[in-house]
Amino acid sequence: MSANTTFPSLLKKCATERPNEVAMQEKRYGIWQPITWHAYQERVTDFAHGLAELGVDRGHVVAVLGDNRPEWLIAELAVQSIGAAVVGIYPTSINEEIAHIVETANIRVVIAEDQEQVDKLMRLKVSLPNIETVIYYDPHGLEKYDEPYLREFIDVEASGREWAAANPGWLEKRLHMAHADDLAVICTTSGTTSRPKLGQLSHRNLLSMAEHLAQVDPITAKDRYVSFLPFAWIGEQMLAVACGMSYGLTISFPESAATQRSDLREIGPDLMFSPPRIWESMLSEVQVRIDEAGWLKRKVFGWGYDIGDKAAHRKVTGQSLGLLTRLRFAVANQVALRPVRDQLGLARIKRGYTGGAPLGPDVFRFFHAIGVNLKQIYGQTEICGIAVLHRDDAIDFNTVGVPIPGTELRFTNSGEIQLRSSSVFGGYLNNEAATAGAIDSEGWLHTGDAGYLDDKGQLIVIDRVQDVLRSSDGTQFSSAFLENKLKFSPYVEEAVVFGGPSDNAGNSGELTTLITLDLATVGSWAEHEHLSYTTYTDLASKPEVHDLLAEEFDRANGDLPESIRIRRFALLHKQFDPDDDEITRTRKVRRSVINERYADIINALNRGDEAVDVTSVITYQDGTSVKRDLTLRIFDLTNYVPPMGLSRRPVWSGRR
Repeated sequence: MSANTTFPSLLKKCATERPNEVAMQEKRYGIWQPITWHAYQERVTDFAHGLAELGVDRGHVVAVLGDNRPEWLIAELAVQSIGAAVVGIYPTSINEEIAHIVETANIRVVIAEDQEQVDKLMRLKVSLPNIETVIYYDPHGLEKYDEPYLREFIDVEASGREWAAANPGWLEKRLHMAHADDLAVICTTSGTTSRPKLGQLSHRNLLSMAEHLAQVDPITAKDRYVSFLPFAWIGEQMLAVACGMSYGLTISFPESAATQRSDLREIGPDLMFSPPRIWESMLSEVQVRIDEAGWLKRKVFGWGYDIGDKAAHRKVTGQSLGLLTRLRFAVANQVALRPVRDQLGLARIKRGYTGGAPLGPDVFRFFHAIGVNLKQIYGQTEICGIAVLHRDDAIDFNTVGVPIPGTELRFTNSGEIQLRSSSVFGGYLNNEAATAGAIDSEGWLHTGDAGYLDDKGQLIVIDRVQDVLRSSDGTQFSSAFLENKLKFSPYVEEAVVFGGPSDNAGNSGELTTLITLDLATVGSWAEHEHLSYTTYTDLASKPEVHDLLAEEFDRANGDLPESIRIRRFALLHKQFDPDDDEITRTRKVRRSVINERYADIINALNRGDEAVDVTSVITYQDGTSVKRDLTLRIFDLTNYVPPMGLSRRPVWSGRR
């Protein structure tokens, strides 16, 4: 990579070499609307000139607030063409989160998707006077808005063409001044322990990451990619933007959130990167479908899954399949496994990635058994999302692989993982104290995660350093490992494991957990069982649901050492909500918030109470709220005996 290589220079290269090939396509009204590389560059050029007319220049930061659309990437490349940087804001963000980013980055221009996002900004405009212009790219519902600071995206493009005619050569000078070390993207951190920080990533950071990833897993211009996760997330910047621009991927945008699954099936991507929640939801969907299928389909899938599971085990450990196994797998693939992959939109997938949080080994194993080459990655926003990765013939469901080329790895005496590479970020925007704590003078990134290498040299991430627990016999373990094991159940959406009061040696007491239901799967089960309910709270209070979960937890406990088994659980009366700060926008649990907000429930779990009284505040759409007093049952698993009869778990979920 040369010193002048940037995202805009790569766009120019693609537009020159492949002008008529499709760069992006968006589904609108059921039809895929293509944009060629030439048209892509023209729109970027026009919008860049339009931003210049609005006063955007080198060193500025422009925010984008909205769902994934071609305009998001056009805006990002246009901003970078000027020499400015873009910061993404999650479309589900609420007022305080938006204000934090706008104020920290000193934002003057915000590009918003639609009326919903524009309304948020209008409410904030009084308290955020620095915002001078709001540009929207979906005009529906905004026709009668006459605020002078509002501009439509296509109008900015049109005025950009006029401004370019009056200022010839202006953009070319900015492009000539561009350098690989220029700030390109600002990504927010997950914010599990505090307010999200704004990580500064240069063109060099992101493009070197893409180069190193492709040395392990080659990427070509023929590969298809469906973009449906927020561009504010480092994962989407990593693959859709950095890898997309480096290797000329065609990026497809679904029509809406409601059509994502069908659009994913229609495109059949070659690459996919999603956080664990996406893979877990796919697994839950399959589990529900198999549960509801006839006995013949269940038997056929169980047979095919067993063959796929054995074949996958040999593949990921670098062993040869052998002729007989190849033949059996070929039949099982056609009859039982490929139809499932097709339903999930993964029929053509060459490799899938998961990261951002640990993925449970059972979930990992399932996807390999049905023929999906799923890999765990490890990284952070501060190192462009990826530093460690599984290799095709060395996938271990309990590890995250080995460092990618160009990445160094070491551990401190306390077991903290530290990383160094050309992808390590340039620090947190306007936060020197946090930057000093994240990067040392030698360029090592302090991840804050604890881990170690196994006997094969693969990295095992335990947990955040401050969250590593010790069981009653002194064994170190990760609450995240147990939580993922519990979430393998299709009925559990979130689980937060707690260690009881520690003894004098620092060993945790009995382990308990607070869980929330997966409303879709438990609702489907309740319908099958003819169990009526009205709301989530009503469903969560049913004794039959507690019995269902107890059976699931007993099964999970069966694979665990005695010292780290779950002893008690409480089913929360509500789901965790990012608007309540209980989880992040990428659905990571904020433990500090949970510990404080549900302290009474946690204390009752630790004491072994039979129930705990809580007060729930329900806020309606009109802004009114009402308090309700509830009693949550605490289920003790210590002497639990599963009921006789057939298990509710599908036949294919047994252990190898």
